[in-house]
Amino acid sequence: MIKNISRNAILVLAGFGLAACGDTTANTNRSMMNTNSNTAVVLNNNSNMMMNANANMMNSNMSSNSNVSSADKEFMNKAAQGGMAEVKLGELAASKAQSPEVKAFGQRMVVDHGKANTDLKTLAAEKSVTLPNDVNSEQKEMYDKLSKLSGAEFDKEYVKGMVEDHEKDVAEFKKQSTGAENSDVKAFAAKTLPTLESHLDQIKTINSKMK
Repeated sequence: MIKNISRNAILVLAGFGLAACGDTTANTNRSMMNTNSNTAVVLNNNSNMMMNANANMMNSNMSSNSNVSSADKEFMNKAAQGGMAEVKLGELAASKAQSPEVKAFGQRMVVDHGKANTDLKTLAAEKSVTLPNDVNSEQKEMYDKLSKLSGAEFDKEYVKGMVEDHEKDVAEFKKQSTGAENSDVKAFAAKTLPTLESHLDQIKTINSKMK
């Protein structure tokens, strides 16, 4: 009898022990599930925060890139047309000029203004600015006039036109190098200005020799 009671007591205690273990295991599993759930929430929140931060940075950059005033756009348009005209006229001078100095100057116009035009196109693309793809009517008229001339007569008219054009260009680029509203447009003007000033000095020297 006593042995049976002891055996039953052991079975009951064992049952309690198993139940306790079961409760502990269940609690541990629930705790792990809650921890995993909380971790997932934190990770999701961090992921959302990073995505929102990246989106804000992209929007900020796009806003900055497109922040070009109408005055800056007008300058870019004029610079594009002026640059194209200088290249076309330079090509004409390199082939039609009588003076070796005028020929060399014309070739320099092709190289220097060609590079400046490329820089300007890159800048315009970054700022979502559409540049004109051809010269204006006044520049076309000058090209047509020069294309009908030759020899010393061509040299005289070309040099005269280059002096006038570069005086205007230097004044405009100097103004924009300090006054442009967009910092990148200002930097382009400042970078190009010394080359234009060098052109003006060179063509003035050539012009003085022709008088």
